[in-house]
Amino acid sequence: MKVFKFGGASLKDAAGIKNVASILQRYNKEQLVIIVSAMGKTTNALEAVVAAHAKQTGEAQQLYDALKQQHYAIMRDLFDEGDDVFALVNDTFVEGEWMLEEKPSDNYDYMYDQIVCVGELVSSKIAAAYLNKVGLKTHWLDARDVVATDNTYREGWVIWDKTKANAVKLVPPILDQGSFVITQGFIGATSENFTTTLGREGSDYSAAIFSFCLDAESMSIWKDVPGVLNADPRIFENTIKLDRLSYKEAIEMTYYGAQVIHPKTIKPLQNKNIPLYVKSFLNPEAPGTEISSDTEDNYPPIVVVEKNQALLHISTLDYSFVAEHHMARLFRKAADLRIFVNMMQNGAISFTICVPNVPDRIEQFINEISDEFKVKMEEDLELITIRHYTQETIDNLKKGKIVLFEERIRNTLHMVVKNIPVIERREVEIAGSKA
Repeated sequence: MKVFKFGGASLKDAAGIKNVASILQRYNKEQLVIIVSAMGKTTNALEAVVAAHAKQTGEAQQLYDALKQQHYAIMRDLFDEGDDVFALVNDTFVEGEWMLEEKPSDNYDYMYDQIVCVGELVSSKIAAAYLNKVGLKTHWLDARDVVATDNTYREGWVIWDKTKANAVKLVPPILDQGSFVITQGFIGATSENFTTTLGREGSDYSAAIFSFCLDAESMSIWKDVPGVLNADPRIFENTIKLDRLSYKEAIEMTYYGAQVIHPKTIKPLQNKNIPLYVKSFLNPEAPGTEISSDTEDNYPPIVVVEKNQALLHISTLDYSFVAEHHMARLFRKAADLRIFVNMMQNGAISFTICVPNVPDRIEQFINEISDEFKVKMEEDLELITIRHYTQETIDNLKKGKIVLFEERIRNTLHMVVKNIPVIERREVEIAGSKA
């Protein structure tokens, strides 16, 4: 049994869904569990709906209706009018509308999960219906009947024993009947049957959960790139495809922000030695990248850029040293608010951390430590991580940037940088030429 995951880019329109079906035709004699994301930029659109509903701007229903029409347009390209899929999809959209008819919940994250989950539910129903239409017997499964989580909305923690028991009970009997199983990434459910999500871009993690619980032979992620590259091709030219990666290297890359795989994906696979293949849905015959236990020692420089970072310069109000109990309080508060510390540096009376700039969480963090600390914040920063760095790579990446602080650990370098504005950059270049 194999697990395949198709992301939003592969399902963004009717042509994409047809292409996914053509890929799956090659595996029509195999047992497959297929995990799908929401179509295209649907999650972004649903996040806008949630925000509008929370602020009561009056735009939530209008935004929601526009998203519905986009999905109906795709379905009209795939199905005849009157096909059962139209009613199935409409029923799912109605479930989201129930939330919009109520007053906004005081718990934003809870409200977010109940609405945003519509994207995966709808895309999986459309994909399942089309696969059946073209002769690929496919059973639609609600991931919330399998993936059990705690009550941490927007970052649900998997309850592994319950999830495994659900997966073993529900999935193999369907596969044994000669049917593909298609289900949703990104979502799970609490013991009270409320929907949770597993973190942004969490469909990769969902595929790893199913792979682990069902002892999959392998897991494949189908993307619009030829495999894992040594840098983001949207930022850098002349990137290199990595044919093979160790689990350790993949974990390091994703931990520091590489977007190709969700950070939590690797651990469940490594625990059972399940190989992961990153392949191109644009060129399905190409080998892609294999991530497995096989070690690889000769990597080129691997560059990861995380944008939208902030530096928080935290200092004690009474000029006392930043001691262990201070740091314990700060980290405990950061953990409570799910603020992820990417880098840190401490001095005598100050402590600096680099974190993703999530304004509402940072504002709450600052407010809740204001009795003991004052905080200065720098925004619009980037965190650049270079694995297996060379001096040439470092020098090239520093061009046009101010390095606020950096850290080197064995073969990994991190630096927090700010881009030099164009006018200021010219002044630096002129000053340098005069010198």
